[in-house]
Amino acid sequence: MYLSIEHQTNYRYARSVELGPHRLLIRPLEGHDVQIRSSSLLIEPGHKVRWIHDIFDNSIALVTFTEPAEQMRIVSRVTVEQYNTNPFDFVLEPSAVQLPFTYAAEEGVDVRAFVQADYPNDEPAVRKWIRPFLDVNGRARTMDFLTSLNKSFPLFFQYVRREELGIQSPGETLHKRSGSCRDFALLFMEAARCMGLAARFVTGYLCRTGETAPDPAHHSTHAWAQVYLPGAGWKGFDPTCGILAADLHVRTGVTRCPGQASPVSGTFVGQSQDFLGMEITVDAFVLPQNPPADAPPNNPASS
Repeated sequence: MYLSIEHQTNYRYARSVELGPHRLLIRPLEGHDVQIRSSSLLIEPGHKVRWIHDIFDNSIALVTFTEPAEQMRIVSRVTVEQYNTNPFDFVLEPSAVQLPFTYAAEEGVDVRAFVQADYPNDEPAVRKWIRPFLDVNGRARTMDFLTSLNKSFPLFFQYVRREELGIQSPGETLHKRSGSCRDFALLFMEAARCMGLAARFVTGYLCRTGETAPDPAHHSTHAWAQVYLPGAGWKGFDPTCGILAADLHVRTGVTRCPGQASPVSGTFVGQSQDFLGMEITVDAFVLPQNPPADAPPNNPASS
């Protein structure tokens, strides 16, 4: 399956301002399940780009601008080939079939940071919420717990698209019974961590097919969670849609917490009133056929 993704970000200012360094987390992560077939990156105004891998091995573009401007424009276009057609194609280690379980010693050190709760004050509310998904002894089959929890979000929470910075705490999402994909991913992560599971945040795109009904999640960046399961590795769970992450999901970054996963971040020199606004548009969809043989090369720094 081939997927096409165009991600545009436009910042507007009341006057010409000096743009500070910007950090872009918008290039898909490649692996045995996803491979980039073509890519391009257009950035305005004049700039220089330097690519690095961050502490999570995400591909980061560091942009320094060489001239002031009243508008900054970033357009990423990419075509990927997706192989993750069956998200249930795995077998758990026998020790991980039942919750709670303990990670093996050789993995325990590495997953420790992903097991630790980021919102310990909200833990009582989260534990109360997940209680119906467990038996009287506080146990459950691992995949039964995770899939049931994941499927419950569209039934009990209202999706709200929020463009503003920041994220709701798990307790706030539970109280409001609404949130964005980022908020739902965080709540799912904290619920998994309550059961001793390693969980991390994923940012990326959810692509649409020709049969897909209109959905705000297809026209903006998307977020979901991953849980580390012995025998399966990191498996993606999309609580916004109530499904496992599969062939329509494309990762651009994985982090320990949502605050580390902003697709575009940076600064400018000026007054707060100089900033007029930001527009983000994403068009991510399944290509009806393979890309043409003369598709542009895989050149992330082209502009």
